[in-house]
Amino acid sequence: MSFVGIIPNPASGKDIRRVAAHAFVVGNREKANIVGRMLIGLHAAGVRDVRIMPDGFGIGHHAMRDLHRRWPEVVSGVSILDMDFVGAWGDSVLAATLLRKQGAGCIITLGGDGTVRDVAKACADTPILPVSTGTNNVMPRFIEGTVAGLAAGLMALQGEGALEELCLRAKRIDIIVNGEVADLALVDVAAVAGSFAGARAVWQVELLRQVAVTSASPASLGLSSIVGLLHPIAGDDALGAMVSVGPEGHTQTVLAPVGPGLMASVPIRELSIMVPGRPYPVVPERPLQLALDGERKIGLRSGDEASLMLRTDGPWIVDVDRVMRRAAQNKHFIS
Repeated sequence: MSFVGIIPNPASGKDIRRVAAHAFVVGNREKANIVGRMLIGLHAAGVRDVRIMPDGFGIGHHAMRDLHRRWPEVVSGVSILDMDFVGAWGDSVLAATLLRKQGAGCIITLGGDGTVRDVAKACADTPILPVSTGTNNVMPRFIEGTVAGLAAGLMALQGEGALEELCLRAKRIDIIVNGEVADLALVDVAAVAGSFAGARAVWQVELLRQVAVTSASPASLGLSSIVGLLHPIAGDDALGAMVSVGPEGHTQTVLAPVGPGLMASVPIRELSIMVPGRPYPVVPERPLQLALDGERKIGLRSGDEASLMLRTDGPWIVDVDRVMRRAAQNKHFIS
């Protein structure tokens, strides 16, 4: 029987946007509570094997300890993934790699867009169910932990044959630097002036030079909202979009929610529609930082050439509504 992996990011929901904006904080104790509710949902769905990524705080350990007092049967098949961890983004990549190799039927993530991106690098066709505990959350949903556990458990028990029916195939943007794929983004790529990565999060729109997105809703939060308010791009559309930004030669200005409680007027020079498989050049200004899904990750220096390429073969994302609707139709919870 397939098992479910859980990757809780202990660092999500704690970056500098708590100071620069008005983002809420999701502490690790609350993350442990969420994981506990996920375990209850997974058990109710019929999953008896759950493996949780370790971390310095012990989110998984706290969740298991709290549940063991009242429902020991729920945690009887729960374990902490056997891996080394250093408290960095690479932990999520390693955990996803191990879970995939061990045959996980579904991976639940707790974090923001960046956490999903890290897991997507290594999970291949293993479906992801992203639960929001981060700052900018275009892909993760604010979904109650119990329901997330139910849906992930049902998805894992369905097997790979249900991927196209019960999941959505996300898009991705490959970042190509000097002819080699350097990284990927699932939601947006922002070109930010300067060489200083600092706290990595992007909130100073005056430094923006370019934003490319895989999807953009007028109701989203973060840099993708800039495009969403100009030209919405649906997640299931095979297109993306890119805007060049800056006061010189701009033709219009967008007032966008670029962070929690943070509205900004963004001068737009040009909007372009991206099609899959075609490279789109990054602005030539150097030095430049490329922020992937909200965080500066790649520095470009003089002489570096970079482009962005939209792809439609990103990770499989569990559609919770579809999964639960299928369960209701099959009377899974009716006796």
